[in-house]
Amino acid sequence: MKIDRLLAITVLLLNRGRLSAKELADRFEVSSKTIYRDMDTLCQAGIPIVAHQGITGGFEIMEHYMIDKYWLSAEEMSTLVTAVKGLSSALEDPQMGVLLEKVKALLRRVEQGLGDEYRKEPVVMDFQPWGQRQGLKSAVGLLKQAIHDKRRVQMEYIDHQGHAERRTIEPASLILKGNIWYVQAFCLERQDHRIFRLSRMQHIEILHQTSETRMIPSMERLEWDSSWSGALERETVLLFEAAARQRVADMFPPEQVTVNPDGSLRVQALYKLDEWFYGMILSFGNQVLIEQPGEAAEEVKRRARLIMQRYDNQDR
Repeated sequence: MKIDRLLAITVLLLNRGRLSAKELADRFEVSSKTIYRDMDTLCQAGIPIVAHQGITGGFEIMEHYMIDKYWLSAEEMSTLVTAVKGLSSALEDPQMGVLLEKVKALLRRVEQGLGDEYRKEPVVMDFQPWGQRQGLKSAVGLLKQAIHDKRRVQMEYIDHQGHAERRTIEPASLILKGNIWYVQAFCLERQDHRIFRLSRMQHIEILHQTSETRMIPSMERLEWDSSWSGALERETVLLFEAAARQRVADMFPPEQVTVNPDGSLRVQALYKLDEWFYGMILSFGNQVLIEQPGEAAEEVKRRARLIMQRYDNQDR
């Protein structure tokens, strides 16, 4: 709809500044002529659009122009409340409580006179997972303070081989990926930007030394880098017992799962045969069998024998 496009264009210009007619046309899959007509419509509606000529030209909204808060609908305000509630569940930060009250106050003003359907919560977000070890909230708060104060942090970090190394870092941003916290930082020992998982950081201490001003790589999305695991990716076929169906549904997408006539489940997918893979397989105990590749089945048998030997030695 045209009105939806006009609102979306307004938000884009407010957030991103100058955009060319071609960029907008490509974004909304319309012609440049349609974009020019949209700009005329926005100007007639009182939004101060400025057009710039030349190679770097385009459209932008005059500086200091703001949209009144009531421009957001009650449903959109409710979505903001949900998001802030979810983040406050993972942060031990009094400011989050203050922010939540402010957004709730705006929601109450917008929904005055509306029906009760706007007061329902169709989505609840809680980033504090069941079973997570205690202490992570305080670690998040400590690192958030270090970022705000531009201070270096010293800690012990447990690497993928289980070694604890003393590291001094300059934290730049906290990242919540799913329900797992990471911190993006410059590591002084490695002289490079790194991503550290908070659950592997111990004895975190804020130092008096000030962090240097550095160009931090953009982290709008945290994608998995295949170079983080040196293992080869292989076609893998796993056979699960019917009793494991609930956990299989938790871990594997439906398109990878085939339910056999006897209720057992066959999972076929590409996996890197690394520590995560073998840990996942062993967590299913005797409810899973690796059909292929053969070397992965042999590696699981080797690890199972080592587990048995450990318990045998304990009994002696």
